[in-house]
Amino acid sequence: MRYKYVVILKNDRERATDAISMLLCLFSAGMFFHSSFRNNQPNYIGLALSAVLLIGLAVTLILARRKPKPGYRSAPPIRYRYWLLLSAVGWFALTTTPVFGAFFFLFAMLEYQAKRSLEIGFDDDRVVINNIVRQRYDWSAFNNVVLKDGLLTLDFKNNRLLQKEVADDDEEDDADEEEFNAFCRGRLGTVAPA
Repeated sequence: MRYKYVVILKNDRERATDAISMLLCLFSAGMFFHSSFRNNQPNYIGLALSAVLLIGLAVTLILARRKPKPGYRSAPPIRYRYWLLLSAVGWFALTTTPVFGAFFFLFAMLEYQAKRSLEIGFDDDRVVINNIVRQRYDWSAFNNVVLKDGLLTLDFKNNRLLQKEVADDDEEDDADEEEFNAFCRGRLGTVAPA
C-alpha cells in the first residue's frame, strides 16, 4: 500500500545484533572444533570442517567491515543470516544437541527483521507501524503526532508515547516538517473528540 508520508526511524539495534550474531557463530565454531577432537564423535571431519568454515567467514567479515567499498562512505551492511543457518545445520546434523540448531535457525530468521529500520506510514485514514507484526491505528488513537528537529513523537490517547529519532535521508523528494505536521494536525482535527 502507498502512504502519503512514510517516516523511517533510525535503527539503534544493528550493532548489538551484529555483535550477538558474531558471538553465536564463534561459539558454534568453538563447540564444533572442540567436539571434533572427542574420540567417540563419529562426525569429527564434518565438525572440524564446519568450525574452520565459520572461523574463516568471521575473519572475512571483520576484514570486510574495516574497508568501505569505493564510492561508499562506510562499509556495506553485513548479514549474518547464512552463517547462522550454517551453524544451525551443524547443530542439527553433526551434534547430539539439535535444540541449539532450532535456536540458531530462529535467530537467523529474525536477524534481518532486527536490523531493518522501522517505517511508519501515514495516510488519510490510518497510521501503520511496519514492524515484525504490522500495527494499524486510526487517527482517533492519537492525541498528537509531531515531527520536530529529526524527532518523531506519537502521543497515544492511552498514555503511551513513542518518540524516536528519524533516520538521515538524503533524498530530494522528502517533505519538510511543516508540511508533515500540517497534514497530521489536519487529520487529528477531523477526528471527533472522544
